[in-house]
Amino acid sequence: MTLQDVIDAPPWCVALAEETGPDLILAFASIGHDATRPPSPEFVASSRAQGHRALFFMDASRSWGLDPAFPAILHRALAAAGPAQRRLAIGSSMGAAMALRAAAHVPLDAILAFGPQSHLADPRWQHWTARLADPGPPPLTPGPWTILLHALDDDRDQAMGFPQQPGTDHLLFPGLTHSRLGPHLKERGLLTGLIDAALARDRRRLLRLAINAGGVRRDKGMPG
Repeated sequence: MTLQDVIDAPPWCVALAEETGPDLILAFASIGHDATRPPSPEFVASSRAQGHRALFFMDASRSWGLDPAFPAILHRALAAAGPAQRRLAIGSSMGAAMALRAAAHVPLDAILAFGPQSHLADPRWQHWTARLADPGPPPLTPGPWTILLHALDDDRDQAMGFPQQPGTDHLLFPGLTHSRLGPHLKERGLLTGLIDAALARDRRRLLRLAINAGGVRRDKGMPG
């Protein structure tokens, strides 16, 4: 089934995969690989693998969810998708930061955030972030189960910028870079399992999958 655009309001575009499942995934795109073009939808195959309905959010302005229009876009998109039994937000890098910020505006059951930025003063994204006021780490909103995943080779400082708090699991991956974390999990066929475990709030399964892929729980001590 093709994706259907439900919002086309530049810089925002939101597409819907209208499957038959009762749950809804909100998938937020990263900055993408071509700065001259809007980002493309991400997590399409893994979001739809079990028949989950999904909304795919793309922000051509690369605002990290700091665009004042972001809350209204979220509410419009959820209205277009209709009721859901459970809602999961997912994203990588900028998309992960947007997924975390979305929880402050709409009800979510869980968040899967791969490599979210805790601060924007990082030369890797300075082309986009120099114009943005850095508000500090995206909030870890009480209520949804939040799962943070960070690669430590080049994201240790970003990872440590997030506080440890109840309701949040933080998985750290030694030996991986920011850009390799997602592909590393995808190559092992784990993205669908992580999504399903997060939706089901199956913490034991999610932690087992992440740890088997090389993840270390932050609350067990920082890996070297």
